[in-house]
Parts: sequence; C-alpha cells; structure tokens
Amino acid sequence: MEVILREDVENLGHRGELVKVTAGYARNFLLPKKLALQATDSNKKIVEQVREAGLRKSAKEVGDAQELAKMMGNLTLTIKAKSGENDHLFGSITSQDIARALEVQKYTIDRRKIQLADPIRALGEYKIPVRLHRDVTTELSVNVVKEE
Repeated sequence: MEVILREDVENLGHRGELVKVTAGYARNFLLPKKLALQATDSNKKIVEQVREAGLRKSAKEVGDAQELAKMMGNLTLTIKAKSGENDHLFGSITSQDIARALEVQKYTIDRRKIQLADPIRALGEYKIPVRLHRDVTTELSVNVVKEE
C-alpha cells in the first residue's frame, strides 16, 4: 500500500514522501495516528503543493541557521562552577546550563539542540556540537572555570 507521510517517521521517511508500506502498518498505525494519508491522485496533488511550500520554508530555516552558526562560531562561553580537589566539579554542567549561559549572551537555543554526550564533570575547555537545523551543526567552546 502506498501512503504519503504527513510527519517524519523514524526508519521510514520524511514529511511529504511517498512510501510503500504493508497494509496492516498503514491501517493500524500510520493512518489512525494521522502520520500518513492514503496515496490517491487528489492527495498527491495537495501534498505536492504543501511540499513546495515546505521546501521554501526549509530553505529559509537553513539560511537562518547558517547565519546563526556564523555568529556563534567564535563564541566562547565561560561557566563558573564549584569544584573540589583534582578539578572535579561538585555537580555537573548539563545542556540546560549551557542553554542558560547562551541566553545570557542573547542566544535562544533549545537545550535539546545542544549535543552534549555526557554531563561535564571537570574543569577545562570543551567543544560542544550544537545542531541548529537538520543540516546545520556548529561547535561551541565552553570553558568551565572554578568559582571563587
């Protein structure tokens, strides 16, 4: 059965794509959750119009994300934290702490876009990837220093 995806579905496809799935998967999962439409001629025309509008919007978002990445490229955040012996932090620095430090610098970035694998638990300088868009990622320098 052919369906047109209304949303991105992991391991299946992106919004607006025409994909072939089993009838049971479409009937029991995709269609009831409104993740897809049945691929009829009229639905294909409507989705093609929506896709063109989405491409224009996506191109604008990519441009905005690239511009933001250029501005953030030479930004270095300094975060003060309490630490004990051997430069180990009493707590840890998480993506939420980095997002708050970015807000102080007048950048509003969602904490989920900060790709911090593990929380920072020691003093030092770190390079943290920030995914601004599906196609745009930049690195942010975070310097963790001892709070006096």
